[in-house]
Amino acid sequence: MSSIIDFLNSVIWSPVLVYLLLITGLYFTFVTRFMQIRHLKEMVTLLFGGQESEQGVSSFQAFALAVSGRVGTGNIAGVATAIALGGPGALFWMWVIAFLGAGSAFVEAALAQIYKEEVDNLYRGGPSYYIEKGLGMKWYAVLFSLSSVIAMGLLLPGVQANSIAAGITTAFGISPYITGAVIVALLACIIFGGVHRMGKAAEILVPIMAGAYILIALIIIGVNIAHLPAVIALIFKSAFGVDAAFGGILGMAISWGVKRGIYSNEAGQGTGPMAAAAAEVSHPAKQGLVQAFSVYVDTLFVCSATGFMILLTGAYNVQNKVGGFIVENVPGVDYGPAYTQMAVDSLIPGFGSKFVAIALFLFAFTTLMAYYYYAETCILYLFKSGHHHKRVINFMRFVLLAAVYYGAVRTASLAWGMGDVGVGLMAWLNIIAIILLRKPALDCLKDYEEQLAAGIDPHYNSTKMGVKNADFWSKGYKHHKDYKKHHHNI
Repeated sequence: MSSIIDFLNSVIWSPVLVYLLLITGLYFTFVTRFMQIRHLKEMVTLLFGGQESEQGVSSFQAFALAVSGRVGTGNIAGVATAIALGGPGALFWMWVIAFLGAGSAFVEAALAQIYKEEVDNLYRGGPSYYIEKGLGMKWYAVLFSLSSVIAMGLLLPGVQANSIAAGITTAFGISPYITGAVIVALLACIIFGGVHRMGKAAEILVPIMAGAYILIALIIIGVNIAHLPAVIALIFKSAFGVDAAFGGILGMAISWGVKRGIYSNEAGQGTGPMAAAAAEVSHPAKQGLVQAFSVYVDTLFVCSATGFMILLTGAYNVQNKVGGFIVENVPGVDYGPAYTQMAVDSLIPGFGSKFVAIALFLFAFTTLMAYYYYAETCILYLFKSGHHHKRVINFMRFVLLAAVYYGAVRTASLAWGMGDVGVGLMAWLNIIAIILLRKPALDCLKDYEEQLAAGIDPHYNSTKMGVKNADFWSKGYKHHKDYKKHHHNI
């Protein structure tokens, strides 16, 4: 099984995909005139100025749901893996893919809003919807949905559950079998409660978990502030192969930085748009900007927190691609959460393993919530013309819960390999789609900026914009009579 997964990863995650993701992000950054810098203040304003209705969640709840998907095991174990296999320079390439990926995240989220539908009195959308409606390629849309259901329902949950179980076992000595059962019970309460309950749970958990984690990181950076200039210099030198020790693994730094960056922030992968489509907004560009900001939160804040904790405390090894180690600061310690646990332990001995275990639980649990939502969205797409989708969704809920329990009690290496297959497959299918569909998204941004410049609260009209099959917006945006929060005028 492992050899098959390794072969699939070598094909899917070839250098072609790595550079395609970088080039696509660079292209969208230039054609939007560095939107991710120009509209940074706007992103934050929009984040807290949305509304909630029976059909859709608020901008902040959609943001929190997307961040709950993005901020997961990859932010702790993924960063450690990138440093162990690509050297300190991998962190720089994670920053690069986050900055460029914000452009891709805007485009895919705006497209999700433009082509969204109302299904069972809830907003649904994402790559399958914009591929079918925008490109007119039903087979391509079905292929993406099938890939997503397999990835989110079967391949990826095991990574998160396994990390939770491993962290809890290390910190508290609790059996993975018990931890797995608790995760399943808690997750079942959330996923059987529906999208609004998920939105509420994410809205509460995400800020708490990310804030506490970054606070601990800032304390560790403060304690080791004297070493910070040297560590920053090491990151940049390693990223470009200037550092003598890491010059031989420059390609690994780029590859693992981009690979783990995409795994962590999901920009261009096609999952974020599914959360974006659920938002109640008056213009698609609004949620596009909010989703672009979520990429920043994931990589520039949370991943950086992990990277600096590990590098400042020296709690890492770097493997040599020809065998052995280039750096071996912690002999006998496998790369993964243990690096972060040791980094926090350097500040408060005995606290690190417990703190990281709790952080891992919150990070990974909210990611499991998001995975379920994405799988459900794709099932609704696949069965939208029939009457059996509720039965299929209930079946999928039990399959996902089984996958979660299985993942909690199995080994980690196979889980990560299967997860990479799922992420890579979705990224290939989605990135090609958003390149082909770039015009409606870019026109949407231009329309938003023109209305903003005129001093009015931007509203979108697909008929006026000449966008076909965007039925939700064909007569402009109408406030739902049941909206619960007044829209914040910009």
